[in-house]
Amino acid sequence: MPSRALIINADDLGYDPGVTRGILRAMREGVVSSATFMVNTPFSEAAAREARGLSIGLHLNLARGTPVWRGFPRELLGEDGGFVEARAGSLPADVVEAEAFAQLARLAGLLGQPATHVDVHKHLHLHAGVLEGLARAARSVGVPVRSINPEMRRALQAQGVATNAHFVGDAGAEAYWTLERFASELAALPADGVIELMCHPGYRPETLKSGYAAQREVELETFLHPQAREVLARTGIVPVDFRVLSSAS
Repeated sequence: MPSRALIINADDLGYDPGVTRGILRAMREGVVSSATFMVNTPFSEAAAREARGLSIGLHLNLARGTPVWRGFPRELLGEDGGFVEARAGSLPADVVEAEAFAQLARLAGLLGQPATHVDVHKHLHLHAGVLEGLARAARSVGVPVRSINPEMRRALQAQGVATNAHFVGDAGAEAYWTLERFASELAALPADGVIELMCHPGYRPETLKSGYAAQREVELETFLHPQAREVLARTGIVPVDFRVLSSAS
């Protein structure tokens, strides 16, 4: 493995048809090298048909939609039988572990290939129980997990789970990844370690309301722009995917 590796990962594949189309375009025509897939939405099957053969991990979803694990305790769900984001932090680790196994299995079934890694919708693995359950499942199947801060990184490594050494990216009121920020962040990357750049390219959601909608189109334009490739070329970086961690373990 090289001393420094950059993964450009797009979250939310399968979230909405417009988002999915944008992510796939960013991977096939742009510089995005990896994506993570929500397997429990009405759009998951269609997304999987379009994404086969690409580098895809699991975007573990405990915030919306219904569980994949049939044994998920009903009392931990909302009145409609779906996840409640506000309750996710109190989910027991064994429940998270079982749901993570179920979502990983569904991804493999839909894509015909295993997940390259796991990250979590809304970063809900900042909660200790979610992180513990996910770490157990990831260790069992041997997949890396995204860490977003040093504390999470240490916790995953203590559990024997491979993870990125550095993390950059966010989503807020304004589009995070403009060409200017992409260039400045690449210039400031650490000299070694596996670095994950989290992004949210896509077209505006067609079927639901999202606080990150028009911003996705800005990010899509950034990662499709010829200057993005030029910036990468100047730094000598060729983006990879999370299998760089699996091969190193």
